Amino acid sequence: MTNTDIVNISRPLTEMAQLQPDKPAIIFPQEKRSLTFRELDQDSDRIAHALGNIGITRGTLVALLVPPSPELFTLTFALFKTGAVPVFIDPGIGARNMKGCLAEAEPVAFIGIPKAHVARRLLGWGRKTIRINVVVGGGSFWGGVPLDELRRSAQTTPFTAAETCRDDVAAILFTSGSTGPPKGAIYTHGTFAAQVDALREMYDIRPGEIDLPTFPLFALFAPALGMTALIPEMDFTRPGTVDPQRIIGPATEYSATTMFGSPALLNRVGRYGESHGIKFPHIKRVISAGAPVPATVLKRFAALLTADAEIFTPYGATEALPVSSIGSREVIGETGAMTGEGHGVCVGHPVKSISVAIIPISDAPVAAWSDDLKLPHFQVGEIAVLGPQVSSAYLNRPEATRMAKIPDPSGGIWHRMGDVGYLDNSGRIWFCGRKSHRVVTSHDVMFTIPVEGIFNTHPAVFRTALVGVGMMGSQQPVLCVELETKTGKPEQELIRTELLELGSRYPHTKKIREILFHPAFPVDIRHNAKIFREKLALWARGELS
Repeated sequence: MTNTDIVNISRPLTEMAQLQPDKPAIIFPQEKRSLTFRELDQDSDRIAHALGNIGITRGTLVALLVPPSPELFTLTFALFKTGAVPVFIDPGIGARNMKGCLAEAEPVAFIGIPKAHVARRLLGWGRKTIRINVVVGGGSFWGGVPLDELRRSAQTTPFTAAETCRDDVAAILFTSGSTGPPKGAIYTHGTFAAQVDALREMYDIRPGEIDLPTFPLFALFAPALGMTALIPEMDFTRPGTVDPQRIIGPATEYSATTMFGSPALLNRVGRYGESHGIKFPHIKRVISAGAPVPATVLKRFAALLTADAEIFTPYGATEALPVSSIGSREVIGETGAMTGEGHGVCVGHPVKSISVAIIPISDAPVAAWSDDLKLPHFQVGEIAVLGPQVSSAYLNRPEATRMAKIPDPSGGIWHRMGDVGYLDNSGRIWFCGRKSHRVVTSHDVMFTIPVEGIFNTHPAVFRTALVGVGMMGSQQPVLCVELETKTGKPEQELIRTELLELGSRYPHTKKIREILFHPAFPVDIRHNAKIFREKLALWARGELS
């Protein structure tokens, strides 16, 4: 195997430690703690030695339940260096889902904070497979070997990273489960490398920049890109409730050049910034993902930035990221108005390394790829993607893999995004919602985003959600509405009348006659932005009956 065949996602950190050794790699402003690139590289070397001493080596599956902290960074890069396979599971999915994910992943080792070990012991997480336990920030009382003890006894010499290849498994990333049970997407070292390359090229990210990421896994990309990760003090499972000053303060004090935040976080910080005259003079780019960002949120947040800065909304999923990207200037200047007219949400041109096709909507597996599957431009179908940053399978989920993946005889695996949309004449992708959320009446198929885009233009509306009540094929379309502010029944009746009149102007909304007002939509735990339409559908059924 030649040196060029070796791909290990820990390598960029070591390269950056040589290029800019004394530059901070991570900063925790609230604790006044930081690690330089050299310190992060050296500490992850030491922990890699320590993990190897207790049997965590190449190929070992390791459940990693550590919140954003210096230890999360050092452990993650140490695991990559050893060639072990960290399993990342969002803690917000709940104890029952966590137990199911761990049973499915079958990890041999468990590295977590004391709270995670208590849950592991009380709830039986991974009881059949876990035989190595490491406690982060606690003693052996919690049921494992303390990380501090391992670190003290380990070698301090440089660690030679495992000579992994592009197709070797690097990590398991579980989906949030917002539209079904969480599934473990298999990431290879090549998957991560392709993501880093795509992000660097798309957004012209350069070593030495300061990144303020408000999503833990995205924070791990910063050191690989040569950026300093500035970790704010917040509840990462509830970005929509963040204290805006915890974002604004560090961004200003440390002159952050990049920020990553969910639409819910941008909405909250943007509203606060607008009312307090806040400006971000150093930020060059803001990246927001997890759900479509309303044009009103983009406009509000863009007003806090300099004229040269821009907000980008990449499109993708845990299984395939990034697929495409669009900037706020294009949304505010063109596509946002089209969203309000029911055309869906434009998510931009595909990144260079990705092939995108729109295929017929089906709930059945597709055995093999054929170019005959491709639909013409402007015809709504399921979005399918192929590229080096696309995961090829789910861990221990052969049926889910069969449903979501399409082998291409020419090479590679197409991933069915589970989203519906279309391509316009310039090749831009227009997102129209989740395939599972489409409403099928006796006469029509209705897609959520084009319908909701119409009603979301009403000034009193915060957001809307189209749901179907009844059996697919004879569903009754119902529009659930969350208002900007709480109102009484008389005001709601006036708004209902105005919404019905608004919907009557468009062919795909004029048949909606049922409108229900909901106090606060249930949303996903990861970004607080994806609407749980399944829960709203059950609520709507109860309201109508």
